[in-house]
Amino acid sequence: MGEMIGMIKLFLVELFILVVVGSTRAISDGHNSGGGRRLAAAHNLPVPLTLLTSAVDKGAVCIDGSPPAYHLDPGFDAGKNRWIVNLEGGGWCDNVRGCLYRKASRLGSSNLMDKHMYFAGIMSSSPVDNPDFYNWNRVMIRYCDGASFAGEGYDSGNGLYFRGQRIFSAAIQYFLSIGMASADQVLLTGTSAGALAVMLHCDQFSGFFAGQGTTVKCLADAGLFLDAVDVSGGRTLRSYYEGVIATHGVAQNLPKSCTDRLDATSCFFPQNIIDSINTPIFLLNAAYDTWQV
Repeated sequence: MGEMIGMIKLFLVELFILVVVGSTRAISDGHNSGGGRRLAAAHNLPVPLTLLTSAVDKGAVCIDGSPPAYHLDPGFDAGKNRWIVNLEGGGWCDNVRGCLYRKASRLGSSNLMDKHMYFAGIMSSSPVDNPDFYNWNRVMIRYCDGASFAGEGYDSGNGLYFRGQRIFSAAIQYFLSIGMASADQVLLTGTSAGALAVMLHCDQFSGFFAGQGTTVKCLADAGLFLDAVDVSGGRTLRSYYEGVIATHGVAQNLPKSCTDRLDATSCFFPQNIIDSINTPIFLLNAAYDTWQV
């Protein structure tokens, strides 16, 4: 027993030495590179929330009627004329009760959103963590409509605004007005419900740059929700989407190339719309997803 304890102590000492040496080397590398390899934490500062108040006059509002919002970290150097527009995800609401609940949260009201956001991954400002996009203009459009930026309607009895499509259009037009119109490269991306929004809006987004020579691409991360039989033996997600479309008035904003041949619910599923997307799009999805299972 004493010999085993001794071996454990020796292992812990060796592990401590490795951690200290590794950390020292990382710090040393950061100082010796002229700033290019500084620790990621030094780069990622909180990005403030900005309310898009000009959108209110267009009826582009969150579920509770508050202005839509975004976070923008400006680009610099070689990336100052390149943009990433990220559509935030966060599920959906498929009936009045669910949307009333959502209305009282950050997913339905900009009044309840965090005032700052730390960007990470493809949105990070660290050249170590995000070497391809760290110096681009990086925008996060907050999600507060509950239907993947695709709804159009108003429930006066419950004070619920379903204006996702207007929010998307107003936000993109605003960014075009402050410099994105002259971009040489742009990427529309999003995760989960935001990824579904990317697939629904990819060609529309590309249309804003028609004839300008801008390279436009889309990236949908974890948004490939399938119309398939689940473990319960039913199509739970299809039933759920039917509620989303009916509640938010989504049908009128779905790709016409799909609704000309299929019902609206089918056209909310990516499997039925991706073949008709003309803009280059990359799909990133896990083999297993709890939503799908």
